[in-house]
Amino acid sequence: MKHFFLASFLAGALALPAVAADYTIMAPAAPGGGWDQTARSLQQVMQSEGISGNVQVMNVPGAGGTIGLAQFASQQKGNPNALIVGGYVMVGAILTNQSPVTLADVTPIARLTGEYEAVVVPANSDIQNIGQLIEKLKADPGSVSWAGGSAGGVDHIGAGLIAKAAGVDPTKINYIAYSGGGEALAAILGGQVTVGISSYGEFQAQVAAGTLRLLAVSSAERIEGADAPTLKESGLDVVLQNWRMVAAAPGLTDEQKAAVAADVEKLAKSAAWQETLKTKNWQDTYLAGAAFDEQLAKDIAATEAILKDIGLVK
Repeated sequence: MKHFFLASFLAGALALPAVAADYTIMAPAAPGGGWDQTARSLQQVMQSEGISGNVQVMNVPGAGGTIGLAQFASQQKGNPNALIVGGYVMVGAILTNQSPVTLADVTPIARLTGEYEAVVVPANSDIQNIGQLIEKLKADPGSVSWAGGSAGGVDHIGAGLIAKAAGVDPTKINYIAYSGGGEALAAILGGQVTVGISSYGEFQAQVAAGTLRLLAVSSAERIEGADAPTLKESGLDVVLQNWRMVAAAPGLTDEQKAAVAADVEKLAKSAAWQETLKTKNWQDTYLAGAAFDEQLAKDIAATEAILKDIGLVK
């Protein structure tokens, strides 16, 4: 009888569904920015979809994400329940800060989202279109001050690529880096800078309200609802997307990595995540496995070449 009950108990236990992993997600930036929004969106969807019973988000800001990346790599080794968000900005920050810790020191899982860049001026600016901005840039590159995110990040790269496409020496651009989108926006609205460059979503509300004028976007095709040309159709051969990714801790077994990848894939294909993308105006750029590893290597090489052109990397 004892053996019968034991066998019945074991059979019942084996029939139970696997317990969802509890995750801790590091946003290597201050609250409110793109990485923080990504981490908290992951938290919400993972819990609502039952992918994880409990998800915590922690913020470790500084140096374009490289401070958080170094802490994550050293403290979470072998931990299958730890995740970190990152992206294009981090790739640039690793290079410009000569960070000893790189994305090779963690376990990249998937690219999740993308946002195109937007070029804006205050509504009262005398610059009416992208052509007038380029004329001003060609006449005196230093007279055009650009407000954007961290040095070496996608905004800085965007300004450099625009200058280069216009035939202007990208090392001559007058780029002012701000640590947060709110600070940059205040500088643009206050007329402290000539032009702002950041993800379209960062400026969308102000453009709709009429306080900012949208000059151009960095997508290959026009963005639905955005009343502005692409840089490409304006004669500037620039297409640029700021993508975001999620990575796991270093030192995972193949089984642990596969389990994390399966959870992230479940999230990326869920209706709740697709709704989040629509709400946030994020592009769905989900890419995982060997294809993502290959694309990441290409992006790192291309970013290094761009940063050398801009003069931020020797």
